[in-house]
Amino acid sequence: MEKNLSFSKNGQNLSTPRAFRFEHTFDRYPRSRENIDEEYWNRVQISQDIDQLTHVLSTIDDKSNPPDIPDCVETFSRIVESIIAKYNSGEINRKFGKMTEEDAFFIEAVKRMSKLANAFSEFPSSASTSPVFNRISMVLQRAMAFLEEEFRSLLEDCRDNPQSNYDIFLKNSSFNYKNQDQSDQRETESCDFPAYSLEVVTKMNNIACTMISAGYETECCQVYSVSRRIAFNEQMKRLEFEKINMDDVLKMQWETLEGEISRWIKVVKTCSGSLFPGEKNLGESIFSDHPLICGSLFSNLARAVVIQLLDFAEAVSMAKRSAEKLFKFLDVYETLQDLIPAINDSCSHECEHQLTWEIAAACDRIGESAVSIFCDLENSIKSDVAKSPVPGGAVHPLTRYVMNYLKYACEYKNTLEKIFEKHANLERSLPMSSKLSSSDIEKESESPHNFETVESKTPFSIQVVTVMDLLDTNLESKSKLYRDPSLRYIFLMNNGRYILQKVKGSTEVRQVMGDTWCRRRSTVVRQFHKNYQRETWTRILPCLSHDGLQVNGKVNKSVLKERFKIFSTTFDEIHRTQSTWVVSDEQLQSELRVSITSVVIPAYRSFVGRFKQHLDSGKVDKYVKYQPEDIETLIEGLFDGNPTSMGRRRT
Repeated sequence: MEKNLSFSKNGQNLSTPRAFRFEHTFDRYPRSRENIDEEYWNRVQISQDIDQLTHVLSTIDDKSNPPDIPDCVETFSRIVESIIAKYNSGEINRKFGKMTEEDAFFIEAVKRMSKLANAFSEFPSSASTSPVFNRISMVLQRAMAFLEEEFRSLLEDCRDNPQSNYDIFLKNSSFNYKNQDQSDQRETESCDFPAYSLEVVTKMNNIACTMISAGYETECCQVYSVSRRIAFNEQMKRLEFEKINMDDVLKMQWETLEGEISRWIKVVKTCSGSLFPGEKNLGESIFSDHPLICGSLFSNLARAVVIQLLDFAEAVSMAKRSAEKLFKFLDVYETLQDLIPAINDSCSHECEHQLTWEIAAACDRIGESAVSIFCDLENSIKSDVAKSPVPGGAVHPLTRYVMNYLKYACEYKNTLEKIFEKHANLERSLPMSSKLSSSDIEKESESPHNFETVESKTPFSIQVVTVMDLLDTNLESKSKLYRDPSLRYIFLMNNGRYILQKVKGSTEVRQVMGDTWCRRRSTVVRQFHKNYQRETWTRILPCLSHDGLQVNGKVNKSVLKERFKIFSTTFDEIHRTQSTWVVSDEQLQSELRVSITSVVIPAYRSFVGRFKQHLDSGKVDKYVKYQPEDIETLIEGLFDGNPTSMGRRRT
């Protein structure tokens, strides 16, 4: 049936095609609130009438004279009010979210009222339009107040029942911000953040879109912002992180501060990997039609959180510096570096630029502290002046400390390379040894100071080699505390081998020092070995010399007896002394024993085999104290660090 839409303006009848007469159609609607029965009204029809009225009002060019208002506006207002009254009745089954069709109609009805109010606002105030406009505005305001409270309630629901929505939340891939492998690792309680079901997110999306389209963007954003900040802060409290005053940080004992740093790192990583992505996804889902609003809300939240985190990092950078703090400082630096991508991926361009600058500035301060601490290792080595030697020529505690320190430091090699590149004093070039000519290098072949063999010439590698050089110099000085030259070389050999094994055992340290350095160091350790053997065992070999034993073709027995006696006495002295010396590296210990055996045993076996027969029979044991096998056994007891008995001679 063809309908004509018409209403009066200044006594004239206006019409548009395919419409009906408002004054006739809306005469059918009851006028009293008491008679309103939602089952009676054809909501589809009245909604269409409101839509057409809004359209007609918006197409009128002359806005100076407002038209007469049909009764459908009041009727529609009453319907909206009745729905709000039902929601507020307190009945469980009539709450918002419990009646799907009713909720959908209500949301659309509020949107219609908003559009109608906007259309009326274009007309000047008059006796006919003002009451209607005020009526629509009042109902719209009530609807917005209800939606605002409902929005707040939905946002706060996950804080009250975080676990109830967790499984539902994770089942929906679009809101599961953690990948499948990570979702099984619930290391922190942040894995259920933010715990909203898809149904709840959809409701909040509808409310947000409705409020924003109705001009209530400020109210909507304020509710969302306050609620999410509270939720975020609660999540950080679950991670046991609370804002600490800078003065309190500076007063903390290192053990306490170390724990706070570990907790801070955990929080920052959780923010980067879970909380920020989850918060961003939530905002994008709720404000899907308004990306700028979403970006602004997230940026404001992220800015507040990041500034709080950076305040702690700033305080840490100002803490008293000491060697043991280096690795925690580097952890802080790397954690801040990892935070930058999370900010870049989530925040608005303006916020991203500001926060990235703030994070970079904090990294610079931490980096400066780390460089200062690492370089202070030089002073620690220089100040380690010993007055007494390490017993038994063992590895010096300073060597263990420095090499373990370098090993752990080089595990942060990439980070330290970056930090030193930026903060190290670049005027500090390679030492003079790196500028030696090839002939100078040949002369230096027995020296452990090997700048010229280092393959990488970065500021960090230069600093590592500087530390190595200082350690070598310090060890050379300490070796002079030993009066026995043999023990001096055992000490240098022990420490040299320990340094070499530490470098070879760490991929990162070896990358810094290079294979050429390792070969050079091996040569130096072998030279220490040769020097030890020369100082110790070359003085016993003359006893086994054939020279001077024969006079006129006959063996001089008295000289022979003296030779055997001197050998046994000298060997006993060496064994008694060097059994207390320490060579803890099993390979080096074995190499030493093998080399000693290869020098002493063949000479002794040959000497005994040739001249034993010239001793008086029955008195052989008096002069030949040890059989070659006895000597071998005793050599195997050297360098154990404990005095041993001379053992039973073999006969």
